[in-house]
Amino acid sequence: MSILTYNFESQYLQNNHEITVILPDKKREISPKDFYLSGKKYKVLWLLHGTFGDHSDWIRKTNIELYAAEKDLVVVMPSALNSNYSNWPDAMMGYHMYDYITEELMPLIYGWFPVSDKREDNFIAGLSMGGRGTIKFAVNHPDKFAAAAVLSAVPVDFGELKPGHKCPIMDPENPRMKTIIANAGGFDAYVKSEENVWAIIDKLAGTGTLPKLMFGCGEEDTLLYANFLTFKKHCEEIGLDAHWFSLPGYKHEWRFWDLAIQEALVFFGLEDCTGGNPF
Repeated sequence: MSILTYNFESQYLQNNHEITVILPDKKREISPKDFYLSGKKYKVLWLLHGTFGDHSDWIRKTNIELYAAEKDLVVVMPSALNSNYSNWPDAMMGYHMYDYITEELMPLIYGWFPVSDKREDNFIAGLSMGGRGTIKFAVNHPDKFAAAAVLSAVPVDFGELKPGHKCPIMDPENPRMKTIIANAGGFDAYVKSEENVWAIIDKLAGTGTLPKLMFGCGEEDTLLYANFLTFKKHCEEIGLDAHWFSLPGYKHEWRFWDLAIQEALVFFGLEDCTGGNPF
């Protein structure tokens, strides 16, 4: 594969910004001219990192390059700081990560790279904070993605957001949650915003508009597995068809996410184009 680290000034983030892009390699039996001038548009995976991470995480800590080679897939990995993939109008000069993905990064990739903008050729996945971003983009922009894989993150019922929430990171008194809620304009505004994925799924379940959804979590993930089971039960109650992936012995860790992204690529229906030997 070809790996590109691309730095540019972002209008929506108000700073220089780096992304990593994996591009398919030329097969040895094809001439450079025939390959690079073919005009082919590739399927693309938008792959999101978690808290404390950046655009390099998935490259450094998983075999995503190998898996992309096997699928002839473009992978786009942005940096999001610890933004929760939300808009932060009061941060620095304004840091609009939620709008940036769909209004700047996607047009950039479609316009400057050999990538298809068709819904059926676009997939999104992410882990932890990136999982929360993934499901947020998938349900608020269902016209843009064929499928989504939410790893080690699940929606929570905002009606149960109260001090002492069983998932500590969702406790509204948690310093991070207090900042997120304040950034949204207060609790009522937060509940009515694109962040309330649970409510949006309730509204759209059964309408046929949502992308295909996969949720994955390690069974020893004490931070999230209980919420994973709660949300799974809720999906069964509202008739939301989703693919559920969990493994015993795995926590909130890269070993699980490396296995889960392989499961996600199969779930997306991406076929092996190499006969099992990309090199």
